[in-house]
Amino acid sequence: MKTLHLLRHAKSSWKQAGLDDHERPLSKRGVATARVMAKHMHRTEIEPDIVLCSTAVRARETLEPIAKRLKSPKVLFKRGIYEVPGRQLWKYVRALPERADTVLMIGHNPGLHDFALTLSDHDSVAFLPPPEGKFPTVALATFSFDGQWKDLRPRTAHVMSFVQPRELR
Repeated sequence: MKTLHLLRHAKSSWKQAGLDDHERPLSKRGVATARVMAKHMHRTEIEPDIVLCSTAVRARETLEPIAKRLKSPKVLFKRGIYEVPGRQLWKYVRALPERADTVLMIGHNPGLHDFALTLSDHDSVAFLPPPEGKFPTVALATFSFDGQWKDLRPRTAHVMSFVQPRELR
């Protein structure tokens, strides 16, 4: 059984006009909700073997409080996760080493949301925000599936949970 956690970065700041989008940091609210999610992940014993994280500043800053509570996963920063369509995220998941049973991916909308909707099986897709909705900031979707990473296909993973910070306060 494999487990894939998809986490959207926390809320970013728009205070610095003209700042390149890739370089935008988290807002104060984003820092706070990233900490809330880190506590939730620790409480629920989420321990990824590998973390795939966008190189965007807001994604890396979302990872910081989470990483402090993890034992020592391998962290891979991938620029290719930054603002790409969901279909491009498949290549990162399918390339994961089979020894990794649990993986956390930290990314962006709309790609992360599209990827989650395509990944989920018909019985559990209703647990996710609908296609016309959005994957909220620092929301965490957890999927499970039988098989190998390289064989993961659309509609084959079951949504185990979908958690938003507002539910954790």
